[in-house]
Amino acid sequence: MSQRPDLPAAWALDVPVLNAPMGGVAGGRLAAAVSAAGGLGMIGNGSSSTAEALQVQLALLGDMDRFGIGLIDWVLRKEPMLWRAALDASPVALSVSFGTDFGWVSEARSVGAVTITQVFDVDGACRAQDAGVDVVVARGLEGGGHGEPHRTRTQLLPDVIAAVDKPVLAAGGISTANDVRAALRAGAAGVWIGTAFAACPEALTTAGQRATMIAASGTDTVLTRAVDTALGYPWSPQHPSRVIANEFSRRWTGREEALAADASARAELREAMAADDTRVVPVDAGMGVGAIEAARPAAEVVDALMRS
Repeated sequence: MSQRPDLPAAWALDVPVLNAPMGGVAGGRLAAAVSAAGGLGMIGNGSSSTAEALQVQLALLGDMDRFGIGLIDWVLRKEPMLWRAALDASPVALSVSFGTDFGWVSEARSVGAVTITQVFDVDGACRAQDAGVDVVVARGLEGGGHGEPHRTRTQLLPDVIAAVDKPVLAAGGISTANDVRAALRAGAAGVWIGTAFAACPEALTTAGQRATMIAASGTDTVLTRAVDTALGYPWSPQHPSRVIANEFSRRWTGREEALAADASARAELREAMAADDTRVVPVDAGMGVGAIEAARPAAEVVDALMRS
């Protein structure tokens, strides 16, 4: 296809950058900062999200009315009021990922939101298009947090672009201007970026998590289900999380059944979370984490990503 569809005019973008809606990281302050810098800021909702938690982050947007909200399919089924709160917030974009039921698409459109979902293979992209999703995120295995680690971004992106007639956002390990240029040259309408924004002072990231990301290289990341197992989150085995490896992930990855039966190990993780101890708490991060050298404001990150 010679002419690729553009990103929605309603987003009023100056730059084709969206921050990924990372649960526990992408709150209202980060979303407002990314939108103010010319991209589209997304508020994330993670495994433990509730309607009340979303309301707290919406209040931090200030007077920014150009924002999106990202949600997880199985969390919405557990917390139906979270979906209601997202609709009532009148976002310009609503993303739901990690599910196969697209009944949410018509409801999102009824409040004027552009619909987005992440896909990990061509079949998923085609299902999303058939369901009427407006924008597809082609997420490679390099991405931080939960995903389906099938193919790299450079392998997946051109095949998704060829398979659908929707705008496609590139995702997975995008952390430099060269990465952005490569994605746009390959035909992406824009980029969906997580880890590069996770160390920003506007993010919900803790001081310990920021320090761990700044010190890490891309080769320090691993795929694990250990944290979800320890916290009792019902993530499918097909959706492991990419994190910065540490003592806990090394000890328990591949031993999830034993971890589920070990109350002391689960308590250790929760205590470490309260203490911001990243020797025990694995930090979500993609393979582009090595490009993070400091905790820079979101506007500086956007500027660096779009630098020609």
